[in-house]
Amino acid sequence: MAKFSVTSERIEKYLALTEKALAKVSIIGDSRSDNYSKAQDILEMVGAYLSDSKYFLSEGRGDDAFAAINYAHGWLDCGVRLGYLDGKGDWQLFTLSS
Repeated sequence: MAKFSVTSERIEKYLALTEKALAKVSIIGDSRSDNYSKAQDILEMVGAYLSDSKYFLSEGRGDDAFAAINYAHGWLDCGVRLGYLDGKGDWQLFTLSS
Protein backbone atom coordinates (compact mmCIF):
# COMPACT_ATOMS: atom_id res chain seq x y z
CA MET A 1 0.00 0.00 0.00
CA ALA A 2 1.27 3.47 -0.86
CA LYS A 3 2.14 5.84 1.96
CA PHE A 4 0.98 9.41 1.56
CA SER A 5 2.22 12.44 3.37
CA VAL A 6 1.35 16.08 3.12
CA THR A 7 4.00 18.75 3.57
CA SER A 8 3.72 21.15 6.49
CA GLU A 9 3.78 24.02 3.97
CA ARG A 10 0.66 22.68 2.28
CA ILE A 11 -1.07 22.19 5.61
CA GLU A 12 -0.15 25.73 6.68
CA LYS A 13 -1.54 27.05 3.37
CA TYR A 14 -4.91 25.38 4.00
CA LEU A 15 -4.95 26.39 7.66
CA ALA A 16 -4.52 30.02 6.57
CA LEU A 17 -7.22 29.64 3.91
CA THR A 18 -9.69 28.15 6.37
CA GLU A 19 -8.93 30.77 9.02
CA LYS A 20 -9.50 33.47 6.37
CA ALA A 21 -12.84 31.85 5.47
CA LEU A 22 -13.84 31.58 9.12
CA ALA A 23 -13.07 35.26 9.68
CA LYS A 24 -15.20 36.18 6.67
CA VAL A 25 -18.43 34.35 7.52
CA SER A 26 -21.23 35.63 9.67
CA ILE A 27 -24.37 33.95 10.93
CA ILE A 28 -27.52 34.67 8.95
CA GLY A 29 -30.49 35.61 11.12
CA ASP A 30 -30.90 36.62 14.70
CA SER A 31 -30.18 34.72 17.89
CA ARG A 32 -33.84 33.69 18.33
CA SER A 33 -34.01 31.69 15.10
CA ASP A 34 -33.45 27.97 14.69
CA ASN A 35 -31.05 28.73 11.86
CA TYR A 36 -28.88 30.73 14.25
CA SER A 37 -28.54 27.70 16.52
CA LYS A 38 -27.64 25.50 13.55
CA ALA A 39 -25.05 28.03 12.39
CA GLN A 40 -23.52 28.05 15.88
CA ASP A 41 -23.29 24.25 15.77
CA ILE A 42 -21.53 24.46 12.42
CA LEU A 43 -19.05 27.03 13.72
CA GLU A 44 -18.42 24.86 16.78
CA MET A 45 -17.51 21.94 14.52
CA VAL A 46 -15.27 24.19 12.44
CA GLY A 47 -13.46 25.29 15.59
CA ALA A 48 -13.03 21.71 16.77
CA TYR A 49 -11.59 20.49 13.47
CA LEU A 50 -9.37 23.57 13.20
CA SER A 51 -8.02 22.89 16.67
CA ASP A 52 -7.54 19.20 15.85
CA SER A 53 -5.61 20.12 12.71
CA LYS A 54 -3.22 22.35 14.65
CA TYR A 55 -2.75 19.67 17.29
CA PHE A 56 -2.03 16.97 14.72
CA LEU A 57 0.44 19.27 12.96
CA SER A 58 2.26 19.93 16.24
CA GLU A 59 2.46 16.17 16.82
CA GLY A 60 3.96 15.55 13.36
CA ARG A 61 0.80 13.85 12.09
CA GLY A 62 0.57 15.70 8.79
CA ASP A 63 -1.94 13.46 7.06
CA ASP A 64 -4.33 13.75 10.02
CA ALA A 65 -3.79 17.54 10.17
CA PHE A 66 -4.59 17.86 6.47
CA ALA A 67 -7.72 15.73 6.82
CA ALA A 68 -8.94 17.75 9.81
CA ILE A 69 -8.43 21.13 8.12
CA ASN A 70 -10.33 19.92 5.08
CA TYR A 71 -13.20 18.83 7.32
CA ALA A 72 -13.18 22.28 8.95
CA HIS A 73 -13.39 24.03 5.60
CA GLY A 74 -16.03 21.58 4.42
CA TRP A 75 -18.22 22.46 7.40
CA LEU A 76 -17.84 26.17 6.59
CA ASP A 77 -18.61 25.59 2.94
CA CYS A 78 -21.69 23.58 3.85
CA GLY A 79 -22.92 26.28 6.22
CA VAL A 80 -22.62 28.88 3.48
CA ARG A 81 -24.18 26.64 0.84
CA LEU A 82 -27.18 25.82 3.05
CA GLY A 83 -27.75 29.46 3.95
CA TYR A 84 -26.86 29.36 7.66
CA LEU A 85 -23.68 31.38 7.15
CA ASP A 86 -23.04 34.38 4.94
CA GLY A 87 -19.91 33.95 2.84
CA LYS A 88 -20.15 37.52 1.56
CA GLY A 89 -20.32 36.32 -2.05
CA ASP A 90 -16.75 35.01 -2.00
CA TRP A 91 -16.79 32.24 -4.59
CA GLN A 92 -13.05 31.65 -4.10
CA LEU A 93 -13.50 30.58 -0.48
CA PHE A 94 -16.92 28.94 -0.74
CA THR A 95 -19.12 26.94 -3.09
CA LEU A 96 -21.95 29.38 -3.66
CA SER A 97 -25.40 28.67 -5.03
CA SER A 98 -26.05 30.11 -8.45
